Amino acid sequence: MESTVFSLRLDGELLERLRGHAARRGMSVQDYVVRTLIREDFDERFKTAVDETEKFYGKQAGHEEAAAPAAPRAPHIRPSAGIA
Repeated sequence: MESTVFSLRLDGELLERLRGHAARRGMSVQDYVVRTLIREDFDERFKTAVDETEKFYGKQAGHEEAAAPAAPRAPHIRPSAGIA
């Protein structure tokens, strides 16, 4: 894989926050930023793939059970309700 230099100017406060996030994960700021960008890129590509699949098959593909009406749920009662 080819490597290219990417220069970025950051506000001092943002850089300190990034240093803290990276340090908690035992990473350099550079590695932390690159991982964040890779994760964000994956999320966007995944969402696009899901959207394209839904367009191709239709929104309800594989979700037939969603069409059935849900059974009414009993109200949630806390165990301590009514105890003074």
